[in-house]
Amino acid sequence: MVWMARMMGVFLLVVWGSQPAIAQDQIMVLKISGAINPVVAGFIEHEIESANAAGETLIVLEMDTPGGLDTSMRQIIKAIQTSRVPVAAYVSPSGSRAASAGTFITIASHIAVMAPGTNIGAAHPVNLMGGGKSGQGEPSTMEEKVVNDAAAYIRSLAEARGRNAYWAEKAVTHSQSISAEEAKKLNVIDFIAGSVEALVLAVEGREVAVAGGEKIILHTEGKKIVYRELNKRERILDIISNPNIAYILMMMGMVGLYFELSNPGLILPGVVGGISMILALYAMQTLPINYAGLLLIMLGMILFIAELNTPTFGLLSAGGTIALLLGSLMLIDSDDPAMQISRSILIPTMGIAVVITVGSLYLASKSAMLNVVTGAEGLVGALGIAHSELNPEGTVMVHGEIWNAESDGKIEEGEQVIIEKVEGLKVKVKKSDEPPPEKTV
Repeated sequence: MVWMARMMGVFLLVVWGSQPAIAQDQIMVLKISGAINPVVAGFIEHEIESANAAGETLIVLEMDTPGGLDTSMRQIIKAIQTSRVPVAAYVSPSGSRAASAGTFITIASHIAVMAPGTNIGAAHPVNLMGGGKSGQGEPSTMEEKVVNDAAAYIRSLAEARGRNAYWAEKAVTHSQSISAEEAKKLNVIDFIAGSVEALVLAVEGREVAVAGGEKIILHTEGKKIVYRELNKRERILDIISNPNIAYILMMMGMVGLYFELSNPGLILPGVVGGISMILALYAMQTLPINYAGLLLIMLGMILFIAELNTPTFGLLSAGGTIALLLGSLMLIDSDDPAMQISRSILIPTMGIAVVITVGSLYLASKSAMLNVVTGAEGLVGALGIAHSELNPEGTVMVHGEIWNAESDGKIEEGEQVIIEKVEGLKVKVKKSDEPPPEKTV
C-alpha cells in the first residue's frame, strides 16, 4: 500500500511539479484550511525548511482548522521548534477556529495571533486508539494516559513560549474553548489582528527566541508578503485524504472490480475500479483506519461475488450487506469529527453500492433463468418443417435455415417436426403432433 502511494505521489509531482522558490527576505504566509493531515503537515514542514534556507523574515500560518491527526500535528510543531525563522500562528479570517490540533500549533508558535470573531480550544485528545470508557462510565486507563500525555505536552509548549500553561492544560483536560478577546486577556495569544498586514505591522521590532535559544528582532515593515498554498499535486492528495472522499473512492473501487470479476472483459469497470482502489489505498495510510472495518468491507464484496457463483437465495447478499454496513461504521478509528466519515455521505454511498451490486445479481439470476433463443442451444425444442423426405435422413427448415436432419422414423416432406438434439451441423428431429402452420418458418 505504501509503495503505491509513493508512486502516485511521484506521478503527480512529475505532472504538476512543485512551486517555484521564493525570493529572500520576505514574509511568507501559509494558508491552512481544513483538517491537519499528513499532506498539510508535509506542506508546512517543506515550506518552513525552504524559508530557513532562503533566510526569510517571518512565516505566518494562517489557520482555520477543526483539528486533525496527532502525528501530523507533532510533525508541524517539530518543524516550528527547529525553525530559525520566527513562525506566527494566525487564526483567521473572522469566524475561523483553531480547535484540537490547531490549539497545539498556535500555542507552540513563536507568535500567536487571532482575528476578531475567532475561537481557540477544545483540544481534548480524541479516541484514536479505540480506548473508550470503562464499564462504569469512567475514563479507561488508556484514555487517561493519552489525556495526561497531551496535557503535559501542551503545558510544556505553553511554558516554553511564556503563555498561560494553566488554561492550555484545561483546554486538553476539560475541552475549554475561548474567543480571541478572552485568549488575549488570559495570555493565551500575543495580540489580536484584523489582517495579515496588521499582524506584520504589530510584530515590527518584536524580539523572538527561535531554535537554539537565539533571539531575533523582527524587521517586517515594508517587506513583501507572499502567500503560499498547496500546489496542484498537494491539493489533489489533500482532497483524496478527506475521509468522505476516501470512502467514496473505496466503494467505487469495490463496485468496479466486482463488475469486472463477475463479467470479465468489460474493461471500463475494471480500469475505473482499479484507479479508485489505488487512490483509496493512498488515503488509507493518511487516516486512522480500523483494519477490522476494512476487512469487513472486503468480506462483504467477496460475499456478493460468491452469490454469483453459488446462488443461496439472497443469504450471501444479506451477509455481504451486513458486513459492508458494519465495516463502514467501523472504518475510521477516531472520534474527531474532522477525521470521521459523514453519515450523510456514508449511508447514501453504501446504499448505492449495495443497490447496484444486488441489482446486478438479480438481473444475472433472471437472465440465467431465460430460455436460450440463439445459437445451437436455441434450436432444441424449436418447431420446423421437413424440407425433404426424412427416411431417416433429409433436410428440415427451422428459423429460416435449412439443416441436415435425421429422424427415427419416416417423415414426409412438409410435415412439422420438433428439434430434439443438435449434433454439429446435423439436427435430430421427431414428428410433431401439432398441425403444421400455413407458412413455413
